[in-house]
Parts: sequence; structure tokens; C-alpha cells
Amino acid sequence: MHITEFQRIISQKYEERDRQRGIPGTFMWFMEEVGELATALAGNDQENREEEFADVFAWLCTLANISNVDLEKTCKKYTGKGVKGFKPK
Repeated sequence: MHITEFQRIISQKYEERDRQRGIPGTFMWFMEEVGELATALAGNDQENREEEFADVFAWLCTLANISNVDLEKTCKKYTGKGVKGFKPK
């Protein structure tokens, strides 16, 4: 599955409610999921880790949808020509 397809599925299921909540409220939900992922990463339950990664990605897609951002397009920043490794510290 491509990122665009997943983003579209998330949009179809949740976008109307997410737009009503708005970006600030949706961002707070996203951050809560990031916290749950941090907890899962500190533990040893692989199934929980995978679940939390999925939740974080779904909420990221939600934020992108209500911000009118195509994540697959923006990820080309890391896959296109001219990518020069990592940022220096």
C-alpha cells in the first residue's frame, strides 16, 4: 500500500470529525499517541509497539489531511535526487 492510499482511507473514515476538532486539538491527540509509542518502545511487547506505530502514523495522516498535505509527495524530500544524508549537528 502506498502512503497516499493509506492517507485516503484515513480521510474517508475520520476527516470530517478531525476538521471539526481542528489542528490544535488533533495535534494534541497525535502527541498523546507519540507518548504511548514512547512507553511501548521502553517495554518488550512487540505487538504493542507495532500497534502504537500504526496509531502514530494514522494520526500523522490525519494531521496531514486537515493541513492539506500529501505525505507521499512530501516524503520525496528523502527519496528524490539530491538527498544528501543527514543534517549536521
